[in-house]
Amino acid sequence: MVKYLPLFFLRNFLVTFVVTKYKYLKMHLKQLNLLNFKSYNQVDIKLHPKVNCFVGNNGVGKTNLLDSIFYLSMCKSNFNSIDYQNIKHETDFFLIQGNYTRYGKDENILCSVKQESGKKFKKNGKAYNRLADHIGFLPIVIISPADSSLILDGSEERRKFMNGVISQYNLPYLNNVLKYNKLLANRNKLLKNKGYSKAGLLDLLDVIDSQMSSLAQFIYEHRVDFSKKLTPLFQDYYQKVSTGDEVVELTYQSDIAEKNLKAHLTESFEKDRIVQHTTRGIHRDDLILSLNNHPIKKEGSQGQQKTYLIALKLGQFNFIEQLSGVKPILLLDDIFDKLDTTRVEQFIKLVSDHTFGQIFITDTNRLRLNNILKKINSGYHLFNVENNSVELIDAQ
Repeated sequence: MVKYLPLFFLRNFLVTFVVTKYKYLKMHLKQLNLLNFKSYNQVDIKLHPKVNCFVGNNGVGKTNLLDSIFYLSMCKSNFNSIDYQNIKHETDFFLIQGNYTRYGKDENILCSVKQESGKKFKKNGKAYNRLADHIGFLPIVIISPADSSLILDGSEERRKFMNGVISQYNLPYLNNVLKYNKLLANRNKLLKNKGYSKAGLLDLLDVIDSQMSSLAQFIYEHRVDFSKKLTPLFQDYYQKVSTGDEVVELTYQSDIAEKNLKAHLTESFEKDRIVQHTTRGIHRDDLILSLNNHPIKKEGSQGQQKTYLIALKLGQFNFIEQLSGVKPILLLDDIFDKLDTTRVEQFIKLVSDHTFGQIFITDTNRLRLNNILKKINSGYHLFNVENNSVELIDAQ
């Protein structure tokens, strides 16, 4: 056994060296392999543990690369939730494979989607029984132009945001949301059925309403805690990026802030029966986004709205890290347009230290990326994306 000691010490030295050099990185993606995913026939790229940039014209597939990384964390696309629509045209399946280092251990994640057999996820060759069990294993945050839906669209988008963040560190929350949504679907189905008398329908709904009320209270309490803890982080990042004196606020609104869901459902029974769907509940909650005490949708310029969303997502990053102990992978998809030079400079200062872990950036402007890379004090890989092919053109 003595003869193996030198190898043992060498291994420990190498692990210590890597952890010391990238001590702020408990997780990063080492290699990405794609087959028939969206616009790509095949891609195999080795990645830097800190910064990876993809430069190219619009429509060449840069966002698809980031979306594949999002898929490996969240078991779905950030841009198209219908899995089979992410299969490359004229093929009937896609594969995404990522090789990670997580807490010093190699982790292989494989996602496959086939027209006939659906979606499968494997970790180190073993298939998950439930996709929900994978959520949170590889925390991730994406900032992209699509985030504008959080401001411009309805409350459903903001509920998705809350659910997506909380689910990455709280599996019971995710399970309860899934159970609640299933009960909600059953309740709405009963409300549409005209074959029941009023008394018969009330009896059937009583059991469902009690179960929904219990789940709703759990979900509500975790959303309240989330909004309270996220708000100061978000406000701090907004001030750092904007360097202005705007006042920003997040306010969580819910029916059950005043009384439990069972009471609401009892009160709204007649209305629900007429409109044939459930009009009260945590499925109607909202996160109010305000700037200077007015809705950001009406008050903010394009630059302010983009700064608002960036600060919200950076707050999300910090929030997940505090709870999970792992720095999420940060995906920055074409975020520098509509930001003035000062805000870009402030943003680069934020991501140039060890606050953030592995970062992926897409941009159409090579000169702007070069300037950003000069100011980020770390190594990087710079890739050119053209005609759905990816080529390493610079590394440090």
